[in-house]
Amino acid sequence: MPISKFKTLLFLGTSALLSACGQADSTAGKIADETKENVTATAKKMKETTSEMIEYTTAGQTDADHLYLEEVLGDKALTEVKSWNKRSLERLMADPRFKAMEAEALEILQSKDKIPYVSYRGGEVHNFWQDETHVRGIWRKSTLESYLSDSTEWETVLDFDKLSKDEDKNWVYKGNNCLAPDYELCIVNLSDGGKDAVVRREFNAKTKTFVEGGFVTEESKGTIDWVDEDTVVVGVDFGDNTMTDSGYPRLAKLWKRGTPLSSATLIGEGEQADVGYWAGTMELADGTREILIARSKTFYTSDYIWFPREGDKVAEGVKLPIPEKVAMYGSFKDQILMQLNEDWRGHKSGDLVSFDIHDFMKDGTIEKTYTVFSPDEKSSLNGAGATKSKVLLSISRDVTSAAYAFDWDGEKWTSDKLDFPANGTVNIGATNDKEDVAFISSESFLTPDTLWTYNTQTGDKAAAKSLPAWFDADSMVSEQFFATSTDGTKVPYFVVRGKETKMDGTNPTLLYGYGGFEISLNPSYSATRGKLWLERGGVYVLANIRGGGEYGPKWHQAGLKTERQRIYDDFISVAEDIVEKGITSPKNLGIEGGSNGGLLMGVMFTQRPDLFNAVICAVPLLDMMRYHKLLAGASWVGEYGDPEDAVEGKFLRSISPYHNIDPEADYPEVFFITSTKDDRVHPGHARKVAKRMEDQGHDFLYYENIDGGHSAAANLKETAKRLALQHTYLMQKLKDGE
Repeated sequence: MPISKFKTLLFLGTSALLSACGQADSTAGKIADETKENVTATAKKMKETTSEMIEYTTAGQTDADHLYLEEVLGDKALTEVKSWNKRSLERLMADPRFKAMEAEALEILQSKDKIPYVSYRGGEVHNFWQDETHVRGIWRKSTLESYLSDSTEWETVLDFDKLSKDEDKNWVYKGNNCLAPDYELCIVNLSDGGKDAVVRREFNAKTKTFVEGGFVTEESKGTIDWVDEDTVVVGVDFGDNTMTDSGYPRLAKLWKRGTPLSSATLIGEGEQADVGYWAGTMELADGTREILIARSKTFYTSDYIWFPREGDKVAEGVKLPIPEKVAMYGSFKDQILMQLNEDWRGHKSGDLVSFDIHDFMKDGTIEKTYTVFSPDEKSSLNGAGATKSKVLLSISRDVTSAAYAFDWDGEKWTSDKLDFPANGTVNIGATNDKEDVAFISSESFLTPDTLWTYNTQTGDKAAAKSLPAWFDADSMVSEQFFATSTDGTKVPYFVVRGKETKMDGTNPTLLYGYGGFEISLNPSYSATRGKLWLERGGVYVLANIRGGGEYGPKWHQAGLKTERQRIYDDFISVAEDIVEKGITSPKNLGIEGGSNGGLLMGVMFTQRPDLFNAVICAVPLLDMMRYHKLLAGASWVGEYGDPEDAVEGKFLRSISPYHNIDPEADYPEVFFITSTKDDRVHPGHARKVAKRMEDQGHDFLYYENIDGGHSAAANLKETAKRLALQHTYLMQKLKDGE
């Protein structure tokens, strides 16, 4: 595989739909003036309360009393969960809108009109597909010619429903890694119920059978990559003391075919406190595969180490002389591409730069570096992919993007802008550095996805597949606005609404945010959001707050660790701005976020309960004093800070939702959503906050799915159920005024 970031990012949450709004009228202005005074006063009160560091001494409310909820499968914990589930499901599923929305969501999710996104391998396209017949999904393939036709003829490679039935397992497919150039030998990743940890099994894509005596690992987080057809480099759980504190591999080994994993040769190892030690390879232009291991010392700092091979032996590793804060984007014509997250050698943070791998391999130094792309204050790199003859980049400007083709002539980089739809999102899809056929997608809030084929050698472009229009976008409008945060920063956000929406402050409105890990939220078409929410009169708002990557590394780094309140102030500023415009009012405003966005939701309802009437808090982090001790939490200290550090710990205590729930406060009814089998963000976060709210007599809803991992759903039927639950809740709170 190409060099990658070797990171496990937090789940983004429910897919985002975005768009825009019009001008407020005189009625809206009056409502906004009345609301703003109350909002400002309450905000001041809540910040004062938070700064007092609420302590819990009542039995049943202390942190120690709630530790049993961290026992994922503990009887006492699951008894609580089942009780909360029952109460919440009885209410929401009894609403007649639930069944209607569940059916609508399932129709969309299982539709055969979905775009079958593909990868291109040796003249064949490969696709993973789920529908009402293939609940767990199938891996299938076709020819490019057939794929581009109106009636694609598919050939099944592996049926995961059949495999699950045959093996009596709840397998969730987590992708494959096939050895080029014939792509016959593959490593298939199988998760039990959707966990991040997977079983890896060698599979022959030509014979469509698992390889007898092939490479197989037990369930573990980690990586495995091909060196050649008889050799892999692997990092998994090898036993005692072989995993980091974050729960990722600490060792990398060379494993030969026909030998047990226990006899694999140790190549290198990281430290116990590292995030992970990621085994991988990079392929040079001549087809040679070199071992390259990323030692992630923190989530944002890594050493990249090349291990030269001498026959069957591996020499001592040589560290690449590059900054620790980089994101690796693979190779093209033996130029290694990397995005800088700090200034280096005259390049600035955010630049995409390259160097010659042979220059490094010659003597371990890098003589020259080259600028591929350098963003300004309004732009950022949104994605990249290499083909045989070009490097394709998606470049974002004020959160909307365009595609460019870059080439290396041996001395410098040149580029051309490609002709794709403007004012939305253009994503670089599947690329293959051995092929000139690339797939590029375009979409916007109100324009369904179109998947294009683009030949990087000839420049030929064609629309391969398009989504149908699932909701009445002609009656809607989308616009972009900018709110002013507390420090004067302009924060972009999108609003999507009906054209006839009155700016009288009464519109049920859902505001979505994430704000972390340099993840950008871009304009996208969501059929389920459009059908379940927009067509029922809802307004949707997306906040591009700091912590994300919308304006590059600096936008993200502005909210790291003890600076994180900026992220929350940004979100509050967007909420206040849409109230001031008359789009909505606090009693009609709901918010949603998942994972890191779930933390955002927790901070919002504890800091500003006056500003919202509904909160969807999905697979969240909420106990910020113990997050680093739960599952993958230790890997995120680079994002949030260390609870055991005096300064960072004090700040985390001041924002930790679990520690700032006030028995005297009037909170909106929060809807917590999590999964028992989430092995990334511990379900104990949601459980403990729910329990504390119960102890104090606050209202909340709770739904914990037994399967599903960090996405909180293991199959399409469960996804449809979750979406219907969420939107029923929103209708009850924001439209019915409960």
